[in-house]
Amino acid sequence: MAKRTFSSFEIFLIFLLVMMTGITVALLSLLFITSGTIENHTGVPSTQSPPATQGSAAPQNSTPSRAPTTTQVSPTPSTPKTTLFQNFSGYHIGVGRADCTGQVSDINLMGFSKTGQYARGILTRLYSRAFILAEPDGSDRVVFVSIDIGMVSQRLRLEVLSRLQNKYGSLYRRDNVILSGTHTHSGPAGYFQYTTFVIASEGFSNRTFEYMVAGIVKSIEIAHTNMKPGKIFINKGTVDGAQINRSPTSYLWNPQSERARYSSNTDKEMVLLKMVDLNGEELGLISWFAIHPVSMRNTNHLVNSDNVGYASYLFEQEKNKGYLPGEGPYVAAFASSNLGDVSPNVLGPHCTNTGESCENANSSCPIGGASMCVAMGPGQDMFESTQIIGRKIYDKAKELYESASQEVTGPLASAHQWVNMTDVTVWLNSTHTAKTCKPALGYSFAAGTIDGFGTLNFTQGMTEGDSFWDSLRDQVLGKPSEEIKECHKPKPVLLHTGELLKPHPWHPDIVDVQIVTLGFLAITAIPGEFTTMSGRRLRQAVREEFEAYGMLNMTVVISGLCNVYTHYITTYEEYQAQRYEAASTIYGPHTLSAYIQLFRVLAKAIATDTVANLSSGPEPPFFEQLMSPLIPNIVDRAPAGTTFGDILLPANTTYRVGEVVEVTFVGANPKNSAENRTHQTFLTVEKYEATSATWQIIHNDASWETRFYWHKGLLGLSNATIQWHIPDTAQPGSYRIKYFGHSRKQDLLKPAVLLSFESSPSVFEVITTW
Repeated sequence: MAKRTFSSFEIFLIFLLVMMTGITVALLSLLFITSGTIENHTGVPSTQSPPATQGSAAPQNSTPSRAPTTTQVSPTPSTPKTTLFQNFSGYHIGVGRADCTGQVSDINLMGFSKTGQYARGILTRLYSRAFILAEPDGSDRVVFVSIDIGMVSQRLRLEVLSRLQNKYGSLYRRDNVILSGTHTHSGPAGYFQYTTFVIASEGFSNRTFEYMVAGIVKSIEIAHTNMKPGKIFINKGTVDGAQINRSPTSYLWNPQSERARYSSNTDKEMVLLKMVDLNGEELGLISWFAIHPVSMRNTNHLVNSDNVGYASYLFEQEKNKGYLPGEGPYVAAFASSNLGDVSPNVLGPHCTNTGESCENANSSCPIGGASMCVAMGPGQDMFESTQIIGRKIYDKAKELYESASQEVTGPLASAHQWVNMTDVTVWLNSTHTAKTCKPALGYSFAAGTIDGFGTLNFTQGMTEGDSFWDSLRDQVLGKPSEEIKECHKPKPVLLHTGELLKPHPWHPDIVDVQIVTLGFLAITAIPGEFTTMSGRRLRQAVREEFEAYGMLNMTVVISGLCNVYTHYITTYEEYQAQRYEAASTIYGPHTLSAYIQLFRVLAKAIATDTVANLSSGPEPPFFEQLMSPLIPNIVDRAPAGTTFGDILLPANTTYRVGEVVEVTFVGANPKNSAENRTHQTFLTVEKYEATSATWQIIHNDASWETRFYWHKGLLGLSNATIQWHIPDTAQPGSYRIKYFGHSRKQDLLKPAVLLSFESSPSVFEVITTW
């Protein structure tokens, strides 16, 4: 290689990196503190048994806690009894939705791992949407939960299962409960236990973790309470114009004969389940479609559910007429699938400085390099792009929903194993084997993607390391072993996370694999992001395994970001190209083959009714002590002569449709409201109804027409700005905007308290013409 030279700016960045790394390591090693009240975990009882794969059963080198959680429960859990009407054809169906937003300030947004992308307000709330399906006699049931978060963490799943066990006994278990993240990149971080993600989150936020756990459990409780006899119908269709493959050069590494079987380099098919009761009353839907929720860019600071969340919003508003967003009985989940290499930024990658295409193996521009290569969405800005893509998804779902006529019938089943993914023996053929690797991230991981590039001088497609970065890593973190470097080839190892164990392991060893079946439908719960072709291979393999044991014509669905997060899973061929997705395939080149082998085992067990013979596998850890957030809690202060909620900049007196109302208030830190939840919204838009002489709430902070911005000042001072983008459907009349929050107060030698407040209203008129 030619000798590397660095500009003064790069030298400055390197200096900053070294300083930040040193500080981070010191904090991780010396200053991690017990974070909040949820520090212990009760293990979930095993009901299954030894994996048919050859995997190590040795757990990671931390002892999981087995003390009870701080949640108060009765010493002997009992299953709440529900009266189930049995004499019918179909399933018992329960649906539920609950808020799981977490904090919307002073926390990183999870997904882009961009330094400084802190939450600074809210565009929409985040929800957990739960669906419980049970056989007529109640003997078997499954739970599918789609959650508006980046991904499900192992810690999150373990705590949810523990609380379900405390309340329902053995009714809801690790084998029949699937937790799936939508993969929005605009939700809060901070709910992980493995060090890589703790660093990306800048600490563990017990406040957000507790909020999410409570929301997920509540959505399941609502679904459990609302169960009624009903029917499920399935439909499939093609969604056009909503996605592109963001690594098409990697896709081309797959065999031409395989690629020839498909008309596109992305999966365009949507699979949709429609749920109704026996009287035809509509209950809900689940849709699976492969798309990255990254229409909102890495410059965004508002918590929101992105494009798939907008599709849910449209469908639920349509079915829950008269209800505010987030309210009403109908529940619509748009769940993730094999989205690993799929982008919603359909205009494709172009150099932002020249406008020319940068669709090449390195996603790099002639001038400016990789940082100039960005893919854009179809709208004028990211808000419009989100709505355009979300509406395309909604429109196809509505079409499929209205025409769904094929009923899903047949028994329910579920199978689950924990597997040590660092030690799976993969049979390449009848005579040759390979193995998975200890986790590691490659150089191109640091490059990012065309949806959000990295911040240093890395590019996609790097198959060789760099002596400078290797030396820096070796000095700060230690050298990777020859074994891990050899195992991951041709990936040049940037971070040997599988060999980094302090203060806790940097990546999981123990991973969930899970399948649930509803008659001829099989849902595979994938613990990461499968690329397009990886998903196709898994679906085919699972379908073939079912067919081999008599379960014919199965529809196999890939459900992504489930149960634990393990980054990406590419095909062996795509791995050779070492673009971002391959560099982020942490268990090495044979990861996909290992998963195919593992899911075949589960499919066979279900088809042959031998699930009871499966091993539960090595149980994952639940770490008790995690690093506290780097951003401390401080007391809120209002400027002299004001109080929280006072109006600083009022609305104008008159607006017309299409304009934006904006009001600024004396604010307090919104993260306080993730602890004290006496207010369910940060804002309301209200209309005066003369007939009843009352103000009626027409929008809250879950509405896409509203935006809540928090402006952080110094020494506890802050402002809050509320916007209402007046829709064309707005009726003329008198309106007002109100702000709700909580301030943190602490007197000398006393604990801090959170005080609820609400603003005075800012009143204005909306007219249709001037």
